[in-house]
This record gives sequence, structure tokens and C-alpha cells, in this order.
Amino acid sequence: MIRISQIKLPVEHTKEDLDAKVKKILGMKKVPDYKISRQSIDARKKQDIKYIYTVECKLQNEQKYIKRNKNIISVKEKVYQIPENGTELMDARPVVVGMGPAGLFCSYLLAQKGYAPVIIERGEPVEKRVKTIEEFWETGKLDAESNVQFGEGGAGTFSDGKLNTLVKDKFARNTYVLQTFVKFGAPEDILYTNKPHIGTDMLRNVIRNMREEIIRLGGEVHFQTKLTELDIADGRIKRICLNERDWMTCGPVILAIGHSARDTFEMLYQNQIPMDSKPFAIGVRAEHPRELINESQYGKGYPESLPTAAYKLAGKAGNGRSVYSFCMCPGGYVVNASSERERLVVNGMSNHDRMASNSNSAIIVNVSPEDYGSNHPLAGVEFQRKWEEKAFMEGKGKIPVQRLEDFEQDRMTEQFGAFQPSMKGKKIFGNLNRCLPDYVIDAIIDGMHQFNHKIHGFADPDTLLSGVETRTSSPVRIHRKDDFESEVCNLYPCGEGAGYAGGITSAAMDGMKVAEAVIKRYHPSIH
Repeated sequence: MIRISQIKLPVEHTKEDLDAKVKKILGMKKVPDYKISRQSIDARKKQDIKYIYTVECKLQNEQKYIKRNKNIISVKEKVYQIPENGTELMDARPVVVGMGPAGLFCSYLLAQKGYAPVIIERGEPVEKRVKTIEEFWETGKLDAESNVQFGEGGAGTFSDGKLNTLVKDKFARNTYVLQTFVKFGAPEDILYTNKPHIGTDMLRNVIRNMREEIIRLGGEVHFQTKLTELDIADGRIKRICLNERDWMTCGPVILAIGHSARDTFEMLYQNQIPMDSKPFAIGVRAEHPRELINESQYGKGYPESLPTAAYKLAGKAGNGRSVYSFCMCPGGYVVNASSERERLVVNGMSNHDRMASNSNSAIIVNVSPEDYGSNHPLAGVEFQRKWEEKAFMEGKGKIPVQRLEDFEQDRMTEQFGAFQPSMKGKKIFGNLNRCLPDYVIDAIIDGMHQFNHKIHGFADPDTLLSGVETRTSSPVRIHRKDDFESEVCNLYPCGEGAGYAGGITSAAMDGMKVAEAVIKRYHPSIH
């Protein structure tokens, strides 16, 4: 197979234009059967923005074409393969705890290989979960078991649905994740766009379709069912307790619990499951008008057909802390993402069209166990809770919002400036200086002005900040060995909550790795 890169086309182009360009590069009279493997936008020259394509196709005498053009190379097609079943018999069916990306993809692979997994999810199915969350945003009434963090699809269901990852992918797991999303209803362009995303509105349907396929393949799904205790004997999990009353004999237990399952972390700690606190980052959400970001990336008078622009920013503050943008949501909303009563946390969310009036991202600062004030494995959890409680108090349960100029001057905002926030959940003016450590505040202010050199207007006085953002990644890492099993036999920590992933795609890939480990070891049959 050959790969042709650096195919440049104007913004306003058609499929026929790409066909003609491929045909011309190859010197062929007919358009070969090809697939797009990558599409990106080159906006370095604002007056001459281009789409850049990479395509792949299979031809006879490939070396003839490779010699003709430096942008043509030979590549080997990578196809993901689920491993063959092992031989060890299980005591009972495998149990997957959590139905975020890690749990979903782990369950999907297990179901395909005949293991009939039992999935337990503390929250609601996505259809009910959407209604519960919308009611929370309208009324402030929180369901601590089904919310933006908990429920079918995990926290990523109420985000931008970003699918890019920096994880190296020599086994084609990343490709498999994207292909699976397309199979269950995502748009095909996620297979090749530079920064693929689905959008929260489309992602919900994809997740539901995956659940239905897992059930069709023999799996079971139990919603509003929480893991509350473990029965460990001779260093091995024998049973698990659900909802504090129902005991279940289990085979392998896959812990795909998500980064906000604090009560489950505590239960695991009480059962002496080895874990450590780990670094993460905290900060605020920053909102700018969508048009400001578009013009900064594309220039004034940019073609309207271009997608809503994204950005990625990073710097080093004067106090030595790293400060950077995270989970950027073009044309999206800031959302109240709380999961515990009297604690408040925000996140970002976009629909597929990314056409809300503002674009937002988290502006966050690295923190580490040295900042937590304790060497306890759950010290990071308590660190998060401390600042979330302050944010709840500052906003009286609503999202505290502040103009950047007022944040810098340590004063309450009294009125919005050039634009209004785009938010899901009730909001109120507040002073975010009371909701974050001083070193984080200093680093955010420093970073905002550094970023202003890259995006003019980023540090405009009317830029809106809201907070706090603390759930950037898991505050713990649950130990696991090279075979993905914990030091307690039969227990497999998995995904973002266990400290091994960050984002939808990397969590899904980690779920696949754990499923592979179970498949290689066990046979679907039971003792």
C-alpha cells in the first residue's frame, strides 16, 4: 500500500477536486480506489488557507510511483486483532465496573470473544441520565449517583467528545476505537480529521448503540448498581457486594471506575488495594467569543465553511509552574459538572456543530503530591474537595463567574463586559481568588498574558473565568503489574480513574488492553 501526503487544496473544494489531484500526482487516467487517512488545515498564511490531505491506496508496481514523487511512500496496513482465548477457566463471568470509554470497550471486546461480561454502572442509562442532568442544570438538584461524572458513557459523554490522543498506537487500537465509533453511529470524518470529535449530542447515541450490541452478544448491563465492598481471601477477590446488600460471585473484576469515583477509591483503600496519589492540574474555565478565536486562527474575513477553530496553549509561569489550556471546547458551553453535594466543579462541553456563541477551555496549573499536605494515597482527593467546597460556597451552589480584570485585581465582578457566558447550570458573580491556591492564581494570570501574545485578545479584561476545574485527571493511581492485574488477584485496574489514561480515546484503548489480558489468560468457559 502507498501513502500520498501533502495534497493541498483550497478551502472551497470538492471530492472531485481531490480525485483529480490524486490522479494527477500518480499520473493515471482513472482515479484509483483510495481512502483519506488524514485531513488537516494549514492556516499559517491567513490569505491562503489550505486543506492538506494524506490518502492511501493499493496499486500494482508501487515502487514506480514511489520513485516518481517524494511525497509517496510505502506503508504496511495495520489491522487490529483481538487475541485468541486463553485456557484458564473462570470461577464466574467477568465483571466490568463502570461504563465509561474504558469499561465500554473492555466489555465490547469481551462480549465479542464469548465472555458474556456483566457490566455494573452506578449511574443511569444515557437516555435517563440526560434528563437528570438537564434537571440539575435547571434546578440545582444534584443526583450524586447519576450526573455529569457518573452514568453510561462516563464523564466524556458530557464533553466535546474529542478523540485525539498522543498514545503511540503500533497495534492499531486507536484506529479500532474510531472505526467502532463510526460503526455505531459517529460520522466517518473522525477516521481522518486531524482533531476528531463527535460532540456530546451524537456521542450519546453511539454509546447506546454499543450497549445494545454488548447485550446482543450475551453481556448484561445493570444500571444504578454500585460496587460497595470486596470479599478478598488468600489474596484473591472471591465476591463483590453491590449497593451494600447484594453479594455476587465473580470472575475477573475490571475496575473502570472513572476519575471521580471517590467513594470507591476509599473502599479500595480500606481493602488495602495498593495505590498512590498522583499529580494532576487545577484551574478555571476561560471563555472568549467564538468569533475572536476563529479570527485569531483563520484571519479576518475567513471562509465561513471552515470549522469552528480550536487552540492549544502552554507556558511556564514565573513561579515555575506549568500552565496550559486543556479540554478546549470550540463553540461550546461551560457546564456545572458537580458529583458531590456542597462541592462544585466545572467542565466544558460542545455539540457536534460547535456553534455556541463562545469557545472555552480550562486554563490549568500542575499540582503534585507535594502540594497536598499529606502523603496519604487519597490526599489528592481531599485537595480537590477543599477547592470544590470553596467554589460551592463562593457561588452558593451556582457557578462563580468573574471577568479576568477583576480576577487580577482580586475583586468581585459586578457586571459582564463585551459578552455573556455560554453555560449549562445556574451562574452567579464570584471572586475566584477565594477558590484556588495563590500559586495557581499567579500562574493563571501569568499564563493568560503569555497566551495573549499567541491569540490577541486572549487576556482581554472582559474574558470570562469560571471555576473551579479540578477533575482534569485521576488524583490516584491504582497499582497494576505488567499483566494488568493488581497485586490482588482477579482485580484489573483500568482506564482514567485507575490512573492509566486521559481522555476518551486513551481510556478506550486502555480498556482494550485489559480486555486483551483477560482474553489471553482465561477461557470463556466457567468451572
